[in-house]
Amino acid sequence: MPETFSIILLWLFIISLGTTFGAGIYESRIVVARWIDSSPDSVLHWNSDAARRDDTGRKFWAFVTTVPLTLLTLANLVVAWRSAGMLQAWWLCAVLAALAERIFTFSYFIPTMIGLMRMPDSTKAAASALRWAKLSYVRHALVLAAWLAALEVLALLNQQRALSGAFRLSDK
Repeated sequence: MPETFSIILLWLFIISLGTTFGAGIYESRIVVARWIDSSPDSVLHWNSDAARRDDTGRKFWAFVTTVPLTLLTLANLVVAWRSAGMLQAWWLCAVLAALAERIFTFSYFIPTMIGLMRMPDSTKAAASALRWAKLSYVRHALVLAAWLAALEVLALLNQQRALSGAFRLSDK
């Protein structure tokens, strides 16, 4: 794979991870507050109407992560596997963290939210929504770890270029 293409894939991966992290934090802190509410007596309520109205999964996440981040993660896995030395270690770290987040998203977050959007307010729905919201922070941590590791790959590539005058993905 040409090195320029690999570097473009890395940059797109970094941009996608940064966008995912920022948007995920925004959703957790701002948007989810409309979905999970507490009454004056501190009882949690699930507002499926608000979740359906926002429908962030189809209106936003499908275009930002579901397809693009998943494809970029897989493409970067191929590039990372073909690199060597510290580049490979950091790149694989980034990709594996992103892959773990993608698996977690497809196996838990998407199916759970689809189910929640169909549920009326109940103690069970509120508890499920609260668990979903709290587990989102694990997902954010995985994205942050992937993003920081990918930035380290970029820093290593820049250091390599400064030392040798060119990027070489196969250096040890």
